[in-house]
Amino acid sequence: MEECGLTWLHVFPYSPRQGTPAARMPQVDGRAIKARAARLRAAGQARQAAHLAAQVGREHAVLMENPHMGRTAQFAEVAFGAAQPEGLIVQARIAGHDGRQLRAA
Repeated sequence: MEECGLTWLHVFPYSPRQGTPAARMPQVDGRAIKARAARLRAAGQARQAAHLAAQVGREHAVLMENPHMGRTAQFAEVAFGAAQPEGLIVQARIAGHDGRQLRAA
């Protein structure tokens, strides 16, 4: 994750599907699967928070998904206090974040 510079993770445990080569392999203990997924989710949340913090003070082009939320080209959500035109790209200076979403100035 660090080497690849990943920021946004979707972590879910593997579940075997009957008839696939992976289903015939020795299976990992369920407790180990849950612990690994939890560690990966925590690392992902830390990477996401660091990425969001690095955006504060920067200006971004934001594609508006609804009047109060859009996304940067890097897929970060940006919350707006004032309504923006849905479906358009607007310029926004980033004032802060909540660990999950950027906040436009």
